[in-house]
Amino acid sequence: MRQSSPLRLGAVTTALITPFRGEAVDLSALESLAIRQIQSGIGGIAVCTVTEGPTLSMLERSAVLQCCIRAADRRVPILAATGTTCTLETIRFTQQAEALGAAAAIVTVPYYSKPGQRGILHHFEALAMETSIPVIVDDNPARSASCLSPRTLEALASIPSIIGVIGHGMQPPSPALRERLLFLSDSDDTSLAFLSGYGTGIISSGANIHPRLFNSLHNAALAGNIPGALALERRLHTLMQILGDQAPAQIKYALRLLLDIDPTVRLPMVELDTEEKAAVFEALTSTAETRPLAS
Repeated sequence: MRQSSPLRLGAVTTALITPFRGEAVDLSALESLAIRQIQSGIGGIAVCTVTEGPTLSMLERSAVLQCCIRAADRRVPILAATGTTCTLETIRFTQQAEALGAAAAIVTVPYYSKPGQRGILHHFEALAMETSIPVIVDDNPARSASCLSPRTLEALASIPSIIGVIGHGMQPPSPALRERLLFLSDSDDTSLAFLSGYGTGIISSGANIHPRLFNSLHNAALAGNIPGALALERRLHTLMQILGDQAPAQIKYALRLLLDIDPTVRLPMVELDTEEKAAVFEALTSTAETRPLAS
């Protein structure tokens, strides 16, 4: 049996985008998006994630988190991404999230500075000394240039507040680690294979757009209904392919077509060009869950 965790996540936790209107965070739109996710059966919501989080001030992070906690009204856990390349700043953001009532913090392996395995371990040890909120370690070598070694993962698992890890490219964990930790993917297009192996869930970008379809896909995979999951994966394939590193721009444009959400992103991210917009429109048309507005 898996060790009891203080965090109860469903198959899919949505990495919710932060809508803007002009220069400001659009809290009204954010609340509507959060409620849409919950009503679609999503098992959790993650806010201020690594693609958009660095563009938000501490005050904006606070407003986003509080808005989603109110919208959820305890129906699903709200996770706050608090990791930065600076240990002291990560502690500060995580303390803020804990004080505001986040169910857990998602903390990326420090990026840019490339701290090495010892530095990674000390980073999370320092965080655990200053906070008590459950922590999910985000292991994303494409962004951090540092991949958790099996030895480091074993050491992190000895820290009581660490309850899970995000990383779809790591070596299969030992049976003991599978009992101790949640193993989450952050890649929609490889999640079926991940969940068919040792994965326990996904932090999904695509669920912003079609929460019911992505939730059905991942629940089918976890239940062992591989034919059903494969059918949904084929349906969503084109959409998953366009959600790359600039996913916030693609997601926001898709939500503009579906829900008339403002597609504004903050620099250094930029809005889509004409060709990219056409690709999003085509992907939405191919899924046909909801007819998109004219592009």
